[in-house]
Amino acid sequence: MTSLNSAMPEAGFNPWNFRPDVAVEVQGAKLTGYKVEAIDGPVGTVDACSLNPDDSYLVVSTGRILSKKLHLPAGTVNHVDTSERRIYMDRSKSQVKGAPEVKPEVSMEPANRQTLAEYYRQTYHT
Repeated sequence: MTSLNSAMPEAGFNPWNFRPDVAVEVQGAKLTGYKVEAIDGPVGTVDACSLNPDDSYLVVSTGRILSKKLHLPAGTVNHVDTSERRIYMDRSKSQVKGAPEVKPEVSMEPANRQTLAEYYRQTYHT
């Protein structure tokens, strides 16, 4: 099993692709409804996702009341447990909550992609 608190991947952070070992775990999986866990606890539930090469991400709902939609680049995922229906990230809840907010309907505009990628790239160094 991959460590839930692993260091930066050897090849560097690639925000819009799953890591090679995770890509094998998500192959053929339907991730909608999976619970998302940060290194220090639950983040939310997957509402939607993209598993396309160079365009992989999760859209996560943070709760029922005052719910917020978060976009999580695939590169932040370090393990998927299909039997438990859980996705484990290598970021803390505060790092996820501190991410720039992106509206679902404009999430993949180049400026938004760049902003999210830079934010999550920097969180490896904090």
